[in-house]
Amino acid sequence: MGRLDGKVVWITGAASGLGRASALACAAEGATILATDLDAPAAVVTEIEGLGGQATALTQDVTDEARWDAIADEAETRFGGFQVLVNNAGVGASRLLADTDLAFWRKIQSVNLDAVFLGTRTGFRRMAPGGSIINISSVLGIVGNAGTSAYSASKGGVRLFSKSAAVEAAQTGLGIRVNSVHPGYIGTPMVMDNVANQAEPEKVVAMIRARHPVGHLGEPEDIANAVVYLASDDAKFVTGTEIIVDGGYTAW
Repeated sequence: MGRLDGKVVWITGAASGLGRASALACAAEGATILATDLDAPAAVVTEIEGLGGQATALTQDVTDEARWDAIADEAETRFGGFQVLVNNAGVGASRLLADTDLAFWRKIQSVNLDAVFLGTRTGFRRMAPGGSIINISSVLGIVGNAGTSAYSASKGGVRLFSKSAAVEAAQTGLGIRVNSVHPGYIGTPMVMDNVANQAEPEKVVAMIRARHPVGHLGEPEDIANAVVYLASDDAKFVTGTEIIVDGGYTAW
């Protein structure tokens, strides 16, 4: 018996990186996966099915309000609903504050924060008691860093939004848990592409590694393991908190 047997897990941004790893890990624990991304993540579905699991891929722009309800309708039609929502889709880009225009700022907030609101609201409206909402934030939602003001604002917003949502869900009797996960620097395509765009990528990688007391970047599976825990009934008394998976980044 897997820890997620009988659960339908909806994961946004599931095509690669943390989303892909979380989809594979949840499927390995018995979950049926509803994987969404800007382009339907068919490759992830193929991987899961090749391992004997069940998954469906759908297109989703997480900033499109109407699409949230459309996919929730699909989940109800195909599976009878969903029990876990992982708000994972996000964008990351570095830009000095003085060089940040309003369009860039709003794009970051729209994908990283507005979409988490839309997803969580969908969960509140459509999930049955016992559900779990997992919002992927960042260590940069806890501590600051030069050049990441827009990103840090969005991820810090996810942290406190998740806490408020958790309290509301508990006090109004929804019976839904809401938590955030805060990865350190993980070797995902998004992180490595951002590093590659820097003036001296090798020095940037060395600096990032040194910032983690363990001396290396994390792997997507490190975050996926936290997602599995929060999705499972092992975490039935865990809500309104953050799980930091950062190799010690925020410890000093």
